[in-house]
Amino acid sequence: MDRRWISNPDRLSAEYEKGVGEFVTFVRGSLDVQGLTKCPCNRCMNREVHHIDSVRYHLLIYGFLKDYIHWTEHGEQSNPQVPLGSPIQDTPPCMNDQDDEMAEALRDAAGHAYDIGSSSDLLSDMRPPAEQARYDKLFEELHNPLYDDCMKFSALTFIVKLMNVKVLYKWSDRSFVALLKLLHEALPVGNRCPRTYYETRKLLCDVGLGYEHIDICKHDCTLFYNEHKDDDVCPICGVSRYVRKKIPHKRLRYFPITPRLKRLYSSKHTARAMRWHKEQRLEKDGKLRHPADGEAWKKFDSLYPEFAGDPRSVRMGLASDGFNPFSHMSTSYSMWPVILIPYNLPPWLTMHRSNYLLSLLIPGPKSPGKDFDVFLRPLIEELKVLWDGVQSFDSYQQASFTLRASVIWTVSDFPAFAYLSGWSTQGKLACPICLEDTRYKLIRSKISYIGHRSFLEMSHSWRNSKEFDGRSERRAPPRNFSTADILSQLEAVGQSIPGKATTTAKRKRLPTELNWTKKSILFELPYWSTLLLRHNLDVMHIEKNVCDNILGTLLDIEGKSKDNDKAREDLKDMGIRSELWLQAHPVKGSLKPHASYVFTKDEAKLFCDYLRAVKLPDGYASNIGRCVTESNKLAGMKSHDCHVLLQKLLPPGILTLLTPQLRRTLIELSQFFEQLCGRTLDVGQLTEMRRGIVIILCKLEKIFPPSFFTIMVHLCVHLPDQALLGGPVSNR
Repeated sequence: MDRRWISNPDRLSAEYEKGVGEFVTFVRGSLDVQGLTKCPCNRCMNREVHHIDSVRYHLLIYGFLKDYIHWTEHGEQSNPQVPLGSPIQDTPPCMNDQDDEMAEALRDAAGHAYDIGSSSDLLSDMRPPAEQARYDKLFEELHNPLYDDCMKFSALTFIVKLMNVKVLYKWSDRSFVALLKLLHEALPVGNRCPRTYYETRKLLCDVGLGYEHIDICKHDCTLFYNEHKDDDVCPICGVSRYVRKKIPHKRLRYFPITPRLKRLYSSKHTARAMRWHKEQRLEKDGKLRHPADGEAWKKFDSLYPEFAGDPRSVRMGLASDGFNPFSHMSTSYSMWPVILIPYNLPPWLTMHRSNYLLSLLIPGPKSPGKDFDVFLRPLIEELKVLWDGVQSFDSYQQASFTLRASVIWTVSDFPAFAYLSGWSTQGKLACPICLEDTRYKLIRSKISYIGHRSFLEMSHSWRNSKEFDGRSERRAPPRNFSTADILSQLEAVGQSIPGKATTTAKRKRLPTELNWTKKSILFELPYWSTLLLRHNLDVMHIEKNVCDNILGTLLDIEGKSKDNDKAREDLKDMGIRSELWLQAHPVKGSLKPHASYVFTKDEAKLFCDYLRAVKLPDGYASNIGRCVTESNKLAGMKSHDCHVLLQKLLPPGILTLLTPQLRRTLIELSQFFEQLCGRTLDVGQLTEMRRGIVIILCKLEKIFPPSFFTIMVHLCVHLPDQALLGGPVSNR
């Protein structure tokens, strides 16, 4: 009996299917009374016993043990007559461990059967003929050596590794093409190295790494998609779709997420990890380690028990931010990726970039702004289908199931918060949580978000004090707006015309519309209006802005200090802290008295010398000392620099500086952010932090001028509430 089929890595080939059938026929003569036998697949390895139908299925999915040529475990004699062309001798010379991994990846991409029928039905029903041809071509490339007698690389493995190096080191397309030509000439005659970048991309697209092109109006009015896909002019502004000769003004890259969600379940390893949130997560100990521990997740489960009943139902977060792809050039360009993050995985895998699902790549040169919803349209349509469910296969349980998915919140910085939510984050009502109850005060040339005493109990003694802003506080705490309240407000919002065409008149908001600019397209999702936490505040950016305010004021950095002449005039207008008012000077006109919240020259030198001398572990943070200038100021700090400085370096750095009251308050603020950013949060501690941050902000109001309290400082008061709803900050 010819058993060379055992070494065939293509388990979808007719040769392999025929060989499995011969094995099943041979084994049927040695079955026990229940029809059970040992399974020689690569997973069971003759150690587990299954029904013969399950054994056949295992062999088609997991492959046959390569060294199991003599079927002694299934009743065969010890020395059968096996042809010289045995599986070991017939293994393709270029196949090695990395090719086995590639073959396994291709089998995952190819998909699995959804039921157990005859083997021929199993193979023929898996994919349409066109798709089958694509994977046949890929398996052919995997089996062909890069050149004759090559023992290390197949053609496909070489191309994949070469593309990986190109991406890692950011090679240009022209340099990559030059390298391909050189390699093609250097390798032996008849090699299978592609000559052009187009050939390389075409092969990789067959693996399923492609995307869809969707043309965009020049002014971002609409997508030429669905009913408008054949239009030549924009239906809103009337501008031509093309620059010239079918070349569009802009193109949206859309990466469908359904195939990639299915692939998460086509590998037994990731399929098992996608159940972690339900089967392995610790519960009921008062700790928050994962978004599933938060109130928002639990509320969603109670509202949609059918969705929550299957641990394979995928919950995702939608994240977006702008970046300049030409970072080393002076070109101003803003490109916006939209990424989906699957939260079914354990925390150490959730935020790993290999598990991010890029869904949209929105082109520049300007940010999408209020027209963000225009670009989200194809993704929203796909999410509606995923909410109803699509058929998929679970390799871990070896069963078909209905794959469902939902987006449970968004993650973005504050400007993008406005694009996604529809609530403008500028002006008097900039807080998207307090909404119309935002506490603010108009000061000279800006808005100050003071008034945090209104968050205190009505009987608190600080409410009667006039040391804060020159008056007592009688306002009740801001309301917690329900979904019904928000939907009622959105009903008053007028219809806006998308696009940035100069001919489109800018619509003025009515007073009844508050700060709403639109009703977000996300409300088209059937479940969106029921979510407790729709949009996350970005703790990293809030922390950076708070750190900039503190250090800019302490070190009196020009352009960043909140203690300027207008700030002193604000104090006079409010009738508080008269010792800090501007004083008349015969020569300079006015003199600004030194404030306790600003370092003296000696204190600034001591603090900056401390930062220069700090040594941090490798990989923990950058060299903070590089941000210290010769004039004892700070410049060029990134978000992570501010994170480390505020939480770890500021408290010991000010122990001998400033007044005791200010020093204690800043250390309390530092501890607040350190506890909030922990990988594990305690529910009781978060409840205390919710009260504590109000006290901290009230203390700061007594010390710093009103101009210190930007909207980012105010948002700190809402961070503990969002942590209770969504879980640890590191996952959001």
